[in-house]
Amino acid sequence: MQGLWGKRLVALIIDMAILTLLLWVIIAVIYPLIALANIFSILSFWIILAAVLIIGYFTYFEGKYGASLGKDVMRLRVKALQGNMGYRKAFIRNLSKILWVPLIVDVIVGFAFGSPRDRYLNRLAKTEVFEPEEVEKSAIIVDKSAS
Repeated sequence: MQGLWGKRLVALIIDMAILTLLLWVIIAVIYPLIALANIFSILSFWIILAAVLIIGYFTYFEGKYGASLGKDVMRLRVKALQGNMGYRKAFIRNLSKILWVPLIVDVIVGFAFGSPRDRYLNRLAKTEVFEPEEVEKSAIIVDKSAS
């Protein structure tokens, strides 16, 4: 169990590094336009831009591929417990990633009122993060016990 949470944390750090670099590139492109137009008051838009970018990133990658880039590096997958993993489920499960405080609350509430394996929004979206190796190992064990 601790191994899964450790991998999830490293995956999140990788994803946040990617998102930070992407945000820096966007700001580097936009900033000269802001300076040229002398409208520095709109620099507070970065919080909204970051929130949209974070939600869009996780929703797209997890909805389409079942893993963000960080989860892919750490060999983790997200799957729907019922039906297909889609953009709607990916959106719901990643709402708390907009800021650190909601994510921490999401993890604590998940631990307090449910399985230590899930965040609260994971349960709300009816999704689960797993290691494909776990599934393969349990399939081999079931195979051996059936023989």
